[in-house]
Amino acid sequence: MKEFFQKLTDGSIENQKPDGKEILNSMKRAKITQPKTIEWSEMCYCSPPLKHERQTIYDNYLSKMEIKAIEDYVEFSGESFFDYLKKLD
Repeated sequence: MKEFFQKLTDGSIENQKPDGKEILNSMKRAKITQPKTIEWSEMCYCSPPLKHERQTIYDNYLSKMEIKAIEDYVEFSGESFFDYLKKLD
């Protein structure tokens, strides 16, 4: 997870085209909603959703992802995942 946070903060994910900024902002919105569970909303127009994001980033750091299509951003309650990663650094 330290490597994931480093890539989130050093610009390498943010500069990824076409979805880096959305990945970064999604991880800043992500919440730890229960042990070993992170929830966030992310806009994606791929079919299937998050295909590119998973291939390039998420599958390297996260597992057991469940993906549901959304119409708009959803806010979740819980501890900030980004703050959690920051504490690990």
